[in-house]
Amino acid sequence: MGLMFARLVCSVLLLAVSAPPPAGTAGAQTPSPAAAPAVPADSDYVIGAHDVLNVTVFGEPDLSGPFRVDGDGTITYPLVGRVPASGTTARSLEDRLRTLLTNGYLKDPQVRVEVEQYRSQSVFVIGEVREPGRYPLTGDMTLIEALAAAGSMSGTAGSEVLVVHSTHKTPPAGPVVPGADQTAEVTHVNITDLQTGRMSSNVMLHDGDTIFVPKAQTFYITGQVKNPGAYVLQPDMTVLQAISLAGGLTDRGSNRRIKVVRFVNGRKHEIEMDLTDRVQAGDTVVVPQRFF
Repeated sequence: MGLMFARLVCSVLLLAVSAPPPAGTAGAQTPSPAAAPAVPADSDYVIGAHDVLNVTVFGEPDLSGPFRVDGDGTITYPLVGRVPASGTTARSLEDRLRTLLTNGYLKDPQVRVEVEQYRSQSVFVIGEVREPGRYPLTGDMTLIEALAAAGSMSGTAGSEVLVVHSTHKTPPAGPVVPGADQTAEVTHVNITDLQTGRMSSNVMLHDGDTIFVPKAQTFYITGQVKNPGAYVLQPDMTVLQAISLAGGLTDRGSNRRIKVVRFVNGRKHEIEMDLTDRVQAGDTVVVPQRFF
């Protein structure tokens, strides 16, 4: 995917995060996306069982058309019979078919193989996205493409995305929640890095990966601020930044004697805070009235 297209998708994700949250919580439906367009023959995508391949032999219409990869990993091809396809790339299969057709059938055949329908590999997108579910792994699929396929993040999404990659030989049959598999590799990706076009954060996905978008952590602010209420907690947010997010102090507000109500192990604590102190998830920041 080109850099300009990637930046465009990032802009769409940014708008999605900025939008107000939907009225209801997205269900765990499993959408049935339309088949992806064919991938060029030089893709690194590994063909698997049940994929549908489009084979073209130039000048030979009887040898061209769609071919489904059977459960045993082979396709049935005219003249040559069963041809192994699973576990190879489209380009490698081109070379294999070209060799088979050259052996007594055609002189210098020009063969092209494309993946018409991706059915053997998939990724899972769960959490705070608009359409969570299972999606086909289409060629060199990236994190941005998977999020876009899931309708982008909802307004309740947090500030990072977790990509869970199973290290088992057989890809998981369903999504893997972070922490459920202690051997899995978990990559943390900051959403801001994606939105600002830092393409090193746009990780490449593999068969069976789970993209988990956690719900945003929140805090509350009350007292002498212009817009009291609940807000999304940003990483390393200070008391001063929390006050600014709430519109700043009122005419009667004071930036001294600020307290935070915080629950620790189920017990309520009132803590005096400086403007540079960090706010934690679930905190209630209380801004007092000044005396004069």
